[in-house]
Amino acid sequence: MGLSQLMGILNQYRDASPGAPPANVENDYSQVAQSAPQSHLATGLAEAFRSKETPPFGQMLSTLFSNSNGQQRAGILNQLLGSVGPGLLASGGLSHLAGLLRGGQPSVTPEQANQVSPEAVQQLAEHAEKQNPSIVDQAGQFYAQHPTLVKALGAGSLALIMSHLSRQN
Repeated sequence: MGLSQLMGILNQYRDASPGAPPANVENDYSQVAQSAPQSHLATGLAEAFRSKETPPFGQMLSTLFSNSNGQQRAGILNQLLGSVGPGLLASGGLSHLAGLLRGGQPSVTPEQANQVSPEAVQQLAEHAEKQNPSIVDQAGQFYAQHPTLVKALGAGSLALIMSHLSRQN
């Protein structure tokens, strides 16, 4: 896709709102995500994760986790677990996740990740965001590597990401 075509698509999203996304946002996002720098996509995702106009971060991460393959699930789980530390995992409602890191394993495997429920990921993401707010940026960077998966967030979130990308030039 040429730069002028890319700019033409993005210009439609300068003032886009998650509450009223353009009808063709999924198709436009697919085209733009192939050409946009991954760093811009990552900051757009982080903006969507933090927005008051989209679902809470934990809920959005749970949606992405539900639509991920085992490798992707393990990747985001390892980021989340690394951001909260073992102390928080051992306490509260997250003790069942602490078992994933027992036995000296440095990280969660795809097989283990497939055993974790989206609800547990939502809870973990909520705790991680409170403990370490930079996890939102880390999650944006992680999912920017999987732009097709991001479409699972829905048209409103995609419109917000596209609006962010339109302001990056």
